[in-house]
Amino acid sequence: MLTGGPLDVLTGDYLAELTMLILGRDRLKSPELGYAKTFLRQLERSLALARERGVRIVANAGGLNPAGLADAIRALAAAAGIPVSVAHVEGDDLMPFAEGALTANAYLGGAGITACLRAGADVVVTGRVTDAALVSGPAAWWFDWAPDDHDRLAGAVVAGHVLECGTQSTGGNYSFFTAHDVRRPGFPLAEIAQDGSSVITKHPGTGGVVSVGTVTAQLLYETQGPRYLGPDVTARLDTVRLAQADADRVSITGVVGEAPPATLKVGVTRIGGWRNEVVFVLTGLDIEEKAALVQVQLADALSQVATADWTLARTDHEDARTEETASALLRLVVRDPSPDRVGRALTSEAVELALASYPGFHVTSPPGPAQPYGIFTSSTVPSATVPHVAVLPDGTRHPVPTPPVPTPPVPTPPVPTHTSDPVPSAPSPPGPPGPSDPVPSDPVPPVPARPLDRAPAGPDPAEPTVRVPLGRLAGARSGDKGGDANIGVWVGSDEAWEWLHATLTVEELQTLLPETAGLAVTRHPLPNLRALNFTIAGILGAGVASAHRFDPQAKALGEWLRARHVDIPARLLPTHLPLIPEGTAP
Repeated sequence: MLTGGPLDVLTGDYLAELTMLILGRDRLKSPELGYAKTFLRQLERSLALARERGVRIVANAGGLNPAGLADAIRALAAAAGIPVSVAHVEGDDLMPFAEGALTANAYLGGAGITACLRAGADVVVTGRVTDAALVSGPAAWWFDWAPDDHDRLAGAVVAGHVLECGTQSTGGNYSFFTAHDVRRPGFPLAEIAQDGSSVITKHPGTGGVVSVGTVTAQLLYETQGPRYLGPDVTARLDTVRLAQADADRVSITGVVGEAPPATLKVGVTRIGGWRNEVVFVLTGLDIEEKAALVQVQLADALSQVATADWTLARTDHEDARTEETASALLRLVVRDPSPDRVGRALTSEAVELALASYPGFHVTSPPGPAQPYGIFTSSTVPSATVPHVAVLPDGTRHPVPTPPVPTPPVPTPPVPTHTSDPVPSAPSPPGPPGPSDPVPSDPVPPVPARPLDRAPAGPDPAEPTVRVPLGRLAGARSGDKGGDANIGVWVGSDEAWEWLHATLTVEELQTLLPETAGLAVTRHPLPNLRALNFTIAGILGAGVASAHRFDPQAKALGEWLRARHVDIPARLLPTHLPLIPEGTAP
């Protein structure tokens, strides 16, 4: 990013929910730890170049010890003879919080980052701030926005959400990846304007693609309802409007902001217990019977274990040409408060069946010891009780005031009904787009806002349909939030949106994905994006660190949904790939 083209601020997001658990375990070993050590290694290679080019660096790599990381950066810079000023943001760490908590961190906003940059910091490191704050904080500094500039801040928050997962918005993990060369996607950047609108793009000559589709996919990632709650502002995702402004350039306009809530989210991690697993390989005939035999043979050994989960994955094929494709996998996962009950003694007992069980017995790995697993939960605390502090380069501790929150609830403003917005210009445009990989060839007009007070008309039940995978028509992106998951589904035309809105109900989703049956599922329409966002409560158990599911972060949940067969009107289906034309903007 530093060598590919102009930059004002380089950001980096280092803190996933699982990362906080890992840093918490590091801090148990030594109070001097607790920050992302990889960030320091990256600075060794890039700090001098950033200083030379006048690029500010903002990252949340401080984790549980932002002051310690700031000191380590100063030592690194001094040893290399690089004159930089370093500041950090703290106050998010709420430990001790509750019995058994390993970490407890409030999600702070970007105002502390803004204060550090205003004080002249070249490098700002934080603890737990929201991912989007890494962008909205610098934007508020650059344009000198006030805390109540809600629409502008909301626009920057949306841009930050698009950037936070790096190449996911430039073709990485994209449903329609076959339409583009995404072997080495470049990292995205946001050109943010004074009014909070932005253009998402990437450096000229880098791989991947920036399209309305890739940006839509990232907008739907790990979100819930239309209101994207944040500590600085509430961004209305149902007001976001995207347009393909040029090759590898997507404009984001129309974002409405509201006052933030009076509370902050708090992420809490705990050590949940101990786990272990054994994967048995079942080959050839009688797969179900082989699986049943193993489960009966281990029943006594598992009788004292708190939980034991069996999963049979039928990866086998009839009359297979290779042994691997003739085999299925039977996975046993055990959990218990005691490491002894799920340790090597238990896994060894499973392996000791080798000469006394099903024909062809073998496992994928030798017996292993028990491993600790974590639990992630979230709660809220009043914003005013959290000491948000910017520690400036000269050591001054600058308290960050809590954003003003109106007492009465704010009524939902109507979505704008105008049909076009100008494409915003950037504060420091990098120049005309350069050579790039394949991009959409059709110009894409801005999208008329769609009213939220009425549902689109459903398709004619009498028209011809074809039973095909949902992914022939729709894209999807899924992810995790603690023990919950979300699936965002979008389509590329008004006609397809009418069908999707009428067809993909909560009940239909639960039919297509039986693992969601019995769970609380909520559907959120986002008409401007031609998208539906589903939140599925509890499908991930106690969160990613507990490894509750085969796919513990629900990363592939959306792709499973796209693979399910549904009846789609024949008129909506394309006749060739790509299945959603990239020239069609939601």
